[in-house]
Amino acid sequence: MLDLLGKSLSSVIRKISSTALVDERLVKEIVRDIQRALLRADVNVKLVLDLSKRIEERALKEDPPRGLSRKQHLIKIVYEEIVALVGEGKKIVPRGKPFKVLMIGIQGSGKTTSAIKLGRYYQKRGYKTGVICADTYRPGALDQLLQLGEKAGIEIYGERNESDPIKIVSHGLEKFRNFDLVLIDTAGRHKEEEGLLREMEELSKVVNPDEVMLVLDATIGQEAGKQAKAFHERAKVGSIFLSKMDGSAKGGGAISAVAETGAKVAFIGIGERIDDIEEFDPEGFVSRLLGMGDLKSLLQKAKEIGELEEMRRTIEDIMKGKFTLKNFYDQIVALGKAGPIKRIIQMIPGLSLGESDLEISEEKLRRYKAIIESMTREEILNPKIINRSRIRRIAKGSGTTTQEVKELLNEYFTVERLMRRIRKKGIKPRDLARLMRGMRV
Repeated sequence: MLDLLGKSLSSVIRKISSTALVDERLVKEIVRDIQRALLRADVNVKLVLDLSKRIEERALKEDPPRGLSRKQHLIKIVYEEIVALVGEGKKIVPRGKPFKVLMIGIQGSGKTTSAIKLGRYYQKRGYKTGVICADTYRPGALDQLLQLGEKAGIEIYGERNESDPIKIVSHGLEKFRNFDLVLIDTAGRHKEEEGLLREMEELSKVVNPDEVMLVLDATIGQEAGKQAKAFHERAKVGSIFLSKMDGSAKGGGAISAVAETGAKVAFIGIGERIDDIEEFDPEGFVSRLLGMGDLKSLLQKAKEIGELEEMRRTIEDIMKGKFTLKNFYDQIVALGKAGPIKRIIQMIPGLSLGESDLEISEEKLRRYKAIIESMTREEILNPKIINRSRIRRIAKGSGTTTQEVKELLNEYFTVERLMRRIRKKGIKPRDLARLMRGMRV
């Protein structure tokens, strides 16, 4: 996958690892190497220059965290900035019946195959899935879908004698009204084809999809950003499916598309078979590009240093009587579950927390993030003001249920009560020192 780019970036990491001294000359040399690698991979020039500037500024101005050498810190900066360039991944969890995904893209991008791959992916996870053929232009589009659908065991809807895709989609949605997920495979179109773009815009308004997914061919190169922008202006793109990532594609153009739309990559196609699909994991993707080697242990070390810092701030907040929903969320993110909060509580005599309490899954964490981001600043700082009408508004804004909002608030108030008990015990400096020693363990 993106073999040439991977080799170039791996050599950058090896160069840093083998150097005796990290100075301005080395930093500038590393930045030039990264620029060459990304430009050869067809990443947009402006994005490359912005990335170069950030890496150089951070490398020359930031002091390494205690416990990391300058060399290790430089590797960490390169990793973090390339992850930021690639963008965050997006997790799509179908909610409501049916959850509608409008799949759009230019001709030849692999929308039809990607629709079946996506349908198969969710079908294997227990979702009842159907695909609607809204491509009335390409000869054989419906036949291809029917053939692939039969192979994957996915139901397909299409009409051979109907030329209006809006009518076809309306009939298909009626047929699939009790399905969990409906994927709408639209006709391929180009940014210069005004009529087809208008049709796509109208289709998006009528369907009112829960997700608009742009299928992007990883081989498209620099043109990707311009195409993505044209689609985004007509039907707001929410996520990207990168197809054909298994070949010798340069692939960097896809990064430009992410930047143009602000959308996040949700899936990548990694082969020709129906099951050749992966959820996009930006950190794993960049780790593969850079060649893991010692990078994994370095990142783990940096993560642990960061966790200790989070714990220190948590204790300071507790002692000052501050504990907001933002604090709560930051701390559960810190170690994936209850994190520092749980460990702090377990260290204090007279307080206990059941093993199953505050066990928060990744999926639940994502929901919590959406819920908190749908709150006002006042609600985050003072959750006690959140009443029924606010709960309904927050649930609607975050795409969750009122029950899930209440669940988050209950989790928060459980911990907040424990925090009050800790403060009442009056933590003394020696107690704080003991806590910090426990954290280092």
